[in-house]
Amino acid sequence: MNQARDVQVASISQNTRVFRSRTWDRLKFEIEYGLSRGTTANSFLIEGDKIALIDPPGESFSDIFISALEARISVEKIDYIILGHINPNRVVTINKLINLIPNITFVVSNTGAKSLQNIFQNNYSDTIANHPLNIISVKNDYQLDLGKGHLLEFITTPNPRYPDQLLTFDGQTKIYYTDKLFSAHVCGDQILDEGWKIYQEDRRYYFDCVIAPYATQISKALDKLNQKQSHIYASAHGPLVRYGLTELTSLYKQWLEVQLQQTLNVALIYASAYGNTAIVANAIARGINKAGVRVESINAEYATNEEIKTAIENCDGFVFGSPTLGGHAPTQIQTALGVALAHGDKNKMVGVFGSYGWSGEAIDLLESKFKDGGYRFGFETIRVKFKPTEIILKTCEESGTDFSQALKKRKKALQGKQSAASNTQTPRTEQALGRLVGSLCIVTTIQKELKGAMVASWVSQATFNPPGFTIAVAKERAIESLLPLGSDFVLNILQEGNHIELMKHFLKPFTPGEDRFANINYETAQNGSPILTDALAYLECRVKNRLECGDHWILYATAKQGKLLSDTGVTAIHHRKSGSHY
Repeated sequence: MNQARDVQVASISQNTRVFRSRTWDRLKFEIEYGLSRGTTANSFLIEGDKIALIDPPGESFSDIFISALEARISVEKIDYIILGHINPNRVVTINKLINLIPNITFVVSNTGAKSLQNIFQNNYSDTIANHPLNIISVKNDYQLDLGKGHLLEFITTPNPRYPDQLLTFDGQTKIYYTDKLFSAHVCGDQILDEGWKIYQEDRRYYFDCVIAPYATQISKALDKLNQKQSHIYASAHGPLVRYGLTELTSLYKQWLEVQLQQTLNVALIYASAYGNTAIVANAIARGINKAGVRVESINAEYATNEEIKTAIENCDGFVFGSPTLGGHAPTQIQTALGVALAHGDKNKMVGVFGSYGWSGEAIDLLESKFKDGGYRFGFETIRVKFKPTEIILKTCEESGTDFSQALKKRKKALQGKQSAASNTQTPRTEQALGRLVGSLCIVTTIQKELKGAMVASWVSQATFNPPGFTIAVAKERAIESLLPLGSDFVLNILQEGNHIELMKHFLKPFTPGEDRFANINYETAQNGSPILTDALAYLECRVKNRLECGDHWILYATAKQGKLLSDTGVTAIHHRKSGSHY
């Protein structure tokens, strides 16, 4: 596969072109994102009587993007740069554009205007000394007439991760420039989403990683967006949405509704100076969310004390995260901490995390205050020095899942006490369902530096040609995020009479980040995953399809090759008495 970076340019409507900055590599900003299918950074050019450039890409594409732009237009003729959100990475490109277009005007949200000015003052003071920033700051419902019928409408849709998010609608072309909404990190030649269903899993995965923790705010954004009849969603990443627009909008509503209907919820309150704490927060949020508990992420830099107070009072548990700046927590975190200690219920579970450069006093402050307050911790305090690695982020995700599982266990115990007198027998349907049996197996995989393993008994052959089978994976399993479409793994089939020790090992509760294969005999398969040498047989497999089913994912996988490790053994079988648990 071609690993070079390029810019694909195409007309998508009247006077409107897309510039798709493409890479098949994984970008730095995707470190909190599990897949490695490349991505596109989509930028757009609208040429009316005046010309607007929407969302220039980040630093990785600066030079090739500007070259592609200059090859098709005299860049000094561009009047406006419209920004769906601001980040330091994107400002590298913006700084280069300012030097080419000194009189350019920026259209950003009110919050985005403050971020843009701060980044330039701190990093590009020479630029703004020569070229002061011209900014149109949008609070809401602002319109910009480019001429030739292109009347742009702007809608602010803030959320904790992107508090400055701004959506743009062109009434002439009916194109909605949706920034992060409806995106997918996938790279290819398709500009529009013909055969849109093949991208559904990618868009769902992006939703789970980036969108789900902000379900409350995204639902409000969707309500605003649905007030306009769109022909295309021009998203920040991946193919533009045209053919599957109605279906994807409906799916977003369904996915958001599932989040909002969760009976348990966690308030995740944080601030982030350089983006590292936010990356950790997102990983923890994903772990909480995948275990079936709703997350309300709150950026303390933008939330009011009343919003934090309400979240603390209404949640089942809360998690605090902070960077350390000059040996202290940011003022916003100290204020939020005071609100939590004043209004929090000490019976609620808490968690603490943070990132730092040279010291971690802010993390110590949060931990000590909650310990002194008598709170119980849902995971070991997470301390991340500098930028988190993929291994650290996987540990953060598992910590979030542990937090959710502890909340669910507590709730189940309370419900059990309440119903013990009236419900002493397992319902008949669950008894009957429990009589289904399955082969005892261990699923193992290694994705780059990340290792995963789980005991599986819900395994069944599904096809002869190609040789394939299905396997059920609970959403809260740590290995689930390591088994996306196209991933490789090994199915180790256990042998009756020789399976107890392996079962005990892989059924024990692992701490976040713990090596699942310590003191286990294994060899490496051709696909890189571990083969347990004490198994009866193994299959090297690839995930071909995934189907969401309640609290599990059903994976359809094909067997590339396999081998018997014992000619005389028989498969270990799992017999259950109830269909309500393993």
